[in-house]
Amino acid sequence: MNLRHWVLIALLAGLAGCATTAPLEPRELVYTTPTEETFRKAIDLMVEQGYVVRHADIALGRAEASLARWPGYQLQLQVSEEGSGSRVSVSALRGSQPLPPYLLDPWLVDLQHKLGVAP
Repeated sequence: MNLRHWVLIALLAGLAGCATTAPLEPRELVYTTPTEETFRKAIDLMVEQGYVVRHADIALGRAEASLARWPGYQLQLQVSEEGSGSRVSVSALRGSQPLPPYLLDPWLVDLQHKLGVAP
């Protein structure tokens, strides 16, 4: 191989390294409300906060929303049964990078207020 091939391989390897991101780490909280109510209120909260819900499936308890504000935010939601209540798992991306899970605590507290189960 000549020098041009080695430069091209090094450049592609460098670009591939930039494309990898850390995995999303969800933040979870259990609510005493039924799963369907929790899911609907979570979607309502996303919309109130300016998110555009791109996908929502109540049967799967999954939703994805994005906020067009720079650098671009994406919120991923999973609601599942937890005893007689529901478990909410939420994760987010800022641009292409995962948000640290603790930054999602205010969103979970807002959902708690919306559901009327805040302490």
